[in-house]
Amino acid sequence: MIALTDIGKSYHGVPVLGPVSLAIARARTTVVLGPSGCGKSTLLRLLIGLATADEGQVRIDGVRVDFADLRKLRRRIGYVIQEGGLFPHLTVLENLCLAARSYGETPDRIHERIGELADLVKLPPALHRRYPSQLSGGQRQRVALMRALMLDPDVLLLDEPLGSLDPMIRADLQADLKAVFRAVGKTVVLVTHDLNEAAFFADTVVLMRNGRVVQEGTMRDLVERPMDAFVSKFVRAQRGFLQLHDRPQ
Repeated sequence: MIALTDIGKSYHGVPVLGPVSLAIARARTTVVLGPSGCGKSTLLRLLIGLATADEGQVRIDGVRVDFADLRKLRRRIGYVIQEGGLFPHLTVLENLCLAARSYGETPDRIHERIGELADLVKLPPALHRRYPSQLSGGQRQRVALMRALMLDPDVLLLDEPLGSLDPMIRADLQADLKAVFRAVGKTVVLVTHDLNEAAFFADTVVLMRNGRVVQEGTMRDLVERPMDAFVSKFVRAQRGFLQLHDRPQ
């Protein structure tokens, strides 16, 4: 579905990503994992067109992404960031309608789509006329997910979408988010630094360090067949993960 070939990116002469070559499977959930500053978010920004690669290329369905046509690209890709990124001066409904109206969706279709997605993400209609400041963190993320799915994109990108939530809300939203992924059947790329979260969501895990891919495969590969010392150290550092997954079944 998505192929990155020899991608490289620098800011002010400092390399932050690359070279990276990566194939992201269609209708599967790929989790990009790694410590802060390893290039995870930069990778997502390149996919959505918020940044352009200095070298290499990105292809979707075999067609090279043309960043001159960002409008067409962004219709195909939904994007959710930490804390939602909702417009604070717009209500939930206004946040949801904005992109759909700009792409020429009819009021009837917008109304129908909001109803479908509200049921999917479990956002009560009573909240639709509130402003983001009147919502909890979990509710804002549900709205952000609805907004990302409004145009029925092929790809869904999520940049640490649960990172700022308290543990109980985070656990509930994780379960609901996984159910949404199954229901919509999209190609999902989710960025996190949390090993438990990666294990919960991922079909494929991509572990990064210093702008490069260190290991790609299943979570079992990462834990039981580490490619180098950094992989082992990264797994060991998250002791809660090891305690949970080493527990007798």
